[in-house]
Amino acid sequence: MSNAGEGGNGGVQSVDRALTILEVLARVGEAGVTDIAAELGVHKSTAFRLVTTLESHRLVEQTADRGKYRLGVGVLRLAGATTARLDLVQEARPVCRQLAAGTGETVNLAVLSESSALYLDQVAGSSALQPHNWVGQHIPLHATSNGKVLLSGLDDAALDEVLGGLSRYTAMTITRKSQLREEIKLVREQGYAVAVDELEVGLTAVAAPIHNAHGDVIASMSVSGPTFRLPAERVEEVLPMLVEAAVEVSHRLGWGHR
Repeated sequence: MSNAGEGGNGGVQSVDRALTILEVLARVGEAGVTDIAAELGVHKSTAFRLVTTLESHRLVEQTADRGKYRLGVGVLRLAGATTARLDLVQEARPVCRQLAAGTGETVNLAVLSESSALYLDQVAGSSALQPHNWVGQHIPLHATSNGKVLLSGLDDAALDEVLGGLSRYTAMTITRKSQLREEIKLVREQGYAVAVDELEVGLTAVAAPIHNAHGDVIASMSVSGPTFRLPAERVEEVLPMLVEAAVEVSHRLGWGHR
C-alpha cells in the first residue's frame, strides 16, 4: 500500500489502516509492530503511531511480552453495545409486527443516544402507504412521544445533562423546561407518552417504555400516524395495545416475573 495521501484523504487512509490492524489482530491473535507494518505496507513508525492510537482507546492492548499487541477490551465494550441493541431488535420485532398489524399504523423502536432518540427498527402497518423510514435517524427528545418516554427513565441530574435548548418545531412543541419536566412526570405516572403535532403538524404518536431485567427504561416503542387517522378516541383504543406490546418485549428481556 502506498504511503502517500497524508493530505486531504490522509484521515480516511488512517482509518482504513487502523481497521486493517484490528482485522489482522482478529486473524492472527497477536502481532508485533514490525509484522503489522509489513501487513499494511507502511513504515514501522506509521504502524506504531496507529497502534498507539488504538491502544489509547483500549481497542488494542500490549501482551505480557511488551512488543506484541492483541485486541483490547474496548472491542468487547463496542460489541456489547451492539449485542444489546441486536437482542432488543430481535426480541421486539415479532411484537412490533403484531402491533403494526393490529393498529394498521407504523411502529417504531427507539433508544437514547446522547441527547437524542435513535430509531433502531420500524414496522409499517397496513394504513401507512409509504412511511418515512426513521431507522438510523436521530430525533429530538422533547418533541416526540418516544423521546418523552426515554427522558422519563432518567433522574434529574441526567435530565439536566441531556436537555439543551428546546427547539420549536411547531406551535405545539414544548419549549419550556419546567413544562417538559411536568410532562415527563406525567409520563412516569401514566406509563406512556403522547405527542400530537409537536414534531410536525399532522403527525400523532404514542409511546410506551421497554424495561430491561433491572427495571431500567432502555427503549421506547411507538405507534405513529397522521393526526386525522389518530384522533383522541383512536389514541385511546391504540394505547392499551401499545402498552401491552411494550410490556411483552420487557418480559422477553427479563423484566418482572410472569
